This record gives sequence, C-alpha cells and structure tokens, in this order.
Amino acid sequence: MTFAGEVKNAVTVRAALLVVGVLALQLLFIASYVGALHRPDATDVPFGVVAPRQTSQQLVTRLDGLPGGPLAPRAVSDAAEAQKKVMNRDLDGVLIVDPQGTTDTLLVASGGGTVLANTLVKIIERAEAPQHRTVRTVDVAPASPDDFNGLSSFYLVVGWCVGGYLCASILAISAGAKPANRQRALIRTGVMALYSIAGGIGGAIVIGPILGALPGSLWGLAGLGALIVFAVGMITLALEALTGIVGIGLAVLIIVVAGNPSAGGAFPLPMLPEFWRAIGPALPPGAGTWTARSIAYFRGNAVTGPLLVLSAWAVVGTALTLLLSLRRGPDGEGPWAATAVNTSEPLR
Repeated sequence: MTFAGEVKNAVTVRAALLVVGVLALQLLFIASYVGALHRPDATDVPFGVVAPRQTSQQLVTRLDGLPGGPLAPRAVSDAAEAQKKVMNRDLDGVLIVDPQGTTDTLLVASGGGTVLANTLVKIIERAEAPQHRTVRTVDVAPASPDDFNGLSSFYLVVGWCVGGYLCASILAISAGAKPANRQRALIRTGVMALYSIAGGIGGAIVIGPILGALPGSLWGLAGLGALIVFAVGMITLALEALTGIVGIGLAVLIIVVAGNPSAGGAFPLPMLPEFWRAIGPALPPGAGTWTARSIAYFRGNAVTGPLLVLSAWAVVGTALTLLLSLRRGPDGEGPWAATAVNTSEPLR
C-alpha cells in the first residue's frame, strides 16, 4: 500500500475534519481569552455622585470628561440612596462630597470585584488631587479575606459549568454516541437533573463550610449551582442531539471559549472590551458569576435577570433534547428506519 493510502486509512475524512475543528477551537480559545483579558481598562463604570445641588452637575460633567471615559457618572440624591444603589448593584461606586471639608467619601463594593474597586479608588484619587481634596474609601460590601481578588465565585461557577458539559458528554457517548430516542432522552435528562442537584450542593459545601472561601447562603448557592449544571448539561445534550459529537465542541465554544473570559470573573464587566461585556451576561458563566457574588455579598439583590438567563438555557436545552428525540426510532434511527424494514417484506 502506498504512503498516501496508509494516511487515508489512518486518518479518515471525518477525523480530519474533526481535527480541523479542534484547531479552530484552539485558536478561538486563545483569541477570546487574550482579547478579553490582555488589557483591562475601566470604561463607563456606573458611578454615582452625591454633592450639593449647585455643584453636583459640575462634578458629574468633570468626572464624565476624564481621559478614556472610565466613568459613567450620575447624580444621586443622598448618601443613604447611594449606599442602597451600590448594594442593589445599580452602581459600582459613589463619591459623596463633604461641603464642609476637604475629605470626600468614596463608596465601593469589593465583593463585586476587588480589581474594579481598587481601580475606582485610583481614578477618584487622581481626579480629586487637582482640586486639593482627599478621599476616604468605605467598602460597603467587602470581599471575604479568604476570597482572593473576589475570584472564588467565578471559579465555583467554572467548576459547575465544567461538570455540566462533562456529565452531558459522558451521557451522550456512553452508548457509542447512539442518538437519543425518546426513552433515552428522558433517562439522560433525569440523570442530568440528579447530577445537577448533587453538584450544586457539593460545590456550595466545598466553597463554604469546608474552605470558607465564600460567605452567603449555603442553600442559595446550592440552588444556583444546580441550575447552572443543569442548564449547561442540557444545552450540551441538545447540541449533541442536533449535530452529533460536534455538539460537544459547540458546547465548549459557548461555555469555555466565549463564556469564561466574558463572565466578569478575573476582571468585572466594566473592565472588559465592549464585545465581551455585551455577551457575558447572556451566557451561563457570566450569569452564574454575577448571581454567586450577589448571594455572597449583596444580600441576594439583582439576581432576577441572571436567573432568568440560566433558566432560559435550561428550558431551551431540555426542550430541544426532547423534541429532537422524537425523530428517532426505538434504537435511535431516524423515523424512516421502520418503513425501510417493512418495505423489505414481500407484498401480499
């Protein structure tokens, strides 16, 4: 046999196409992570200003005109309202001006991202210096000292996402990548649900009581984890049912390549480039990271939107998995299989 023949036998066309797909996925991984994280700059950070009425708008205009546009400032009525908005995650920081002195107060929330809180301190200190004013920083939602740079919530969510698509991948290929018929799809969905509950509770116990890395409601985090694992697992099963083994790569593309760098974990959303900032909240890692931080540090505020996002992924994944299974016969063949068998019988 010639060398070309040996190559053809060793590497089928299907295998070659899959290798090309893996190469594309690898390059997208590099482009996504480096593109999102290589140069974090604060841009249009939601920021409040509490100041006397006669100077408030002037200060807002001055902060809005800072080089590079790091802040998106707006006037806030008083200090109590300012703190409420930070805790509700409407604002990432607030400058409270003291009209009787030269020391102003900056409210930040390092629980939403230590890097962003520290960046806001530097921005405001530089902006106040030419006015001969100093800044006193108050952290109204401080990150746990055992939660370095506020990353524990992100890594927790990454772990849940990894568990979701790995479990789904195993379920999809355990029977030799047989397409799911209705019974098989129902069983896989049930197993995915049970695994999600176990994964959610287990992750919450590890990061809370065992490691003490993240405060907040144990059962709140456990419920969030179950939803994340189930959503990621079911969308993986749906993609596998739609495209075969390629669906596992598509799940990695959505969750790992696009989702992780845009999640606001290493750098909160206002520090990411515009594209990643736009897609992050719509993907499971971003919605999960935001919700985990809200549960841990913000009394569970501002979680309705992200929970709806995660629920939508779970519902769409489940619906597609079950609907696509209806096209299959008892052994996973298409709806034409039974007809083909019947037509082989002699006519009477």
